Amino acid sequence: MVAWRRGWDSNPRYLAVRLISNQVHSTTLPPLRSGRHNSTRMHWIKRLPLLALIFFVVGCGDGGSRLPLPTPAQHDLVVLIQPGLLSYSTDDNGNPIGLEYDLAQAFAQELGVGVKFDIAEPAQLDEKLADEKYHLAAAWLSPGKDPQIQATPPIFLTHDALVQHEASLPLTDKKQLADKTIHVMAGSRQAASLVKLAKEIAGLKVVEVSDGDLLELLEKLGNRRIEYVAIDESFEDIAIQFVPNLRVTLPLSETQPVVWQLGRHPNPELRDKLNAFIERVQHDGTLARLEDRYLGHVRRLTQTDIVKFLGEVETTLPKFRKSFQAAQALTGIDWRLLAAVAYHESNWDPNATSYTNVRGIMMLTEDTADRLQVNNRLDPNESILAGARYINMLKEQLPEEVSEPDRTWLALAAYNIGPGHFSSARTLARQLKADPDSWYDMKRVLPKLAQPKYFSQLKTGRARGGEAVILVENIRSYYDILLRNAPPFAPTPSAAEGLKRLVLEIEERRKAYVKRINAAKTISATEKEPMAEAPLRLPTIEHGASGE
Repeated sequence: MVAWRRGWDSNPRYLAVRLISNQVHSTTLPPLRSGRHNSTRMHWIKRLPLLALIFFVVGCGDGGSRLPLPTPAQHDLVVLIQPGLLSYSTDDNGNPIGLEYDLAQAFAQELGVGVKFDIAEPAQLDEKLADEKYHLAAAWLSPGKDPQIQATPPIFLTHDALVQHEASLPLTDKKQLADKTIHVMAGSRQAASLVKLAKEIAGLKVVEVSDGDLLELLEKLGNRRIEYVAIDESFEDIAIQFVPNLRVTLPLSETQPVVWQLGRHPNPELRDKLNAFIERVQHDGTLARLEDRYLGHVRRLTQTDIVKFLGEVETTLPKFRKSFQAAQALTGIDWRLLAAVAYHESNWDPNATSYTNVRGIMMLTEDTADRLQVNNRLDPNESILAGARYINMLKEQLPEEVSEPDRTWLALAAYNIGPGHFSSARTLARQLKADPDSWYDMKRVLPKLAQPKYFSQLKTGRARGGEAVILVENIRSYYDILLRNAPPFAPTPSAAEGLKRLVLEIEERRKAYVKRINAAKTISATEKEPMAEAPLRLPTIEHGASGE
């Protein structure tokens, strides 16, 4: 270990440069007598080991991160990330998603740099963490045991918990874990917690699973192929949404922070910027918005709701699958999202009718059906296709800067309360200094449409905005469940041809209906004085009337 003095010669990089400079100068001097020349050469040969040591200290000492500082158009932010429910995954189109993924993207955007994600499977994580070829590691981690490994301030707080089948006798004390077998994902924090517990509790067996993901492990628990699973408490609501016959019973650890690890020698400037970023997003609502995107809707459905829905997916959905897929072929909206909307609206009942005369599997109002030129609202094919077109129109009427998934959730809220009331809600949001283009903000504004203090100031009057929020959040949950339990639309050529014929058939019905309406208007016009007829058009979100 070399102890550098403070002062002019205290910087090892600077001293190395001085020594190299002296060596270069010595080789450029005029020739000397041979004896003195040999003596000088031997002098430098003896100093070469010292030079090697200096370079080793410079390269391996407290010189900062091994990676260059992320800079615009030069060096990307390198993020080590692990697949997980809230860290990183991909959707059906291969697009990356995840709370930590989005948060890392936001940090890179703040720096004005690109971001490179190094995706580590559980078996690789420890090795890659040790290599430190990253600027930050985002894998739902807690601070490491090594005190030299630096980390951000806490981003979330969580703890480890035991999950059981709902029909099993719940465990309430850690002593009851004796002689039990608990399954856990290999390399997880829960695995480390259980290994520690196994040293204290006789007979506790820990099985680390490296194949598949956490949801597949929980499905085995739901099917009673295993008895216990340890998970992060933050995943509880997501887990129960996919496997509803589970329950969390016993805490396995104390509360622990979730952090991003930075390695032993992070760049001080980057570390300070990252710490400031974490503090800012926790106070300005950015983190709350991201959390709402992934967790805000999963706490609304009850276990009974989920079990009933899964049953209908098996028995009723197959009857209408082709109709939903035909609507996707025409509009581009995922058929599973349309199915989720229809389930919330009518429980997939094509004859559903409300006391306000909203009817059909997509529960269209009479006014909306007329605008969409629907012949029969009780025909599920017509209703589904018209509902999909209506959702697309509502999405298109939102400002261009509204991004997904907010654009879809906002359009569904307008689908429920009507574009007129929704336009009023957007106006109210601006008055309340909320963002009308953010679903996170709008779901706090919409319920105010039922409060006299607010609706009395609006032209459209009172509306059940709270119901629109519930509708959208429940649809999000149903859609998540269908993403897990129903395949995406990928038709064979013959199936695609069949769906094309179905769409054409529905379109022919619509055209025949329009002809009958026009003929009736012509007959009526010959019996009465001509009246100016307004063209059929959908109202816009900003200026139109209610769809109710």
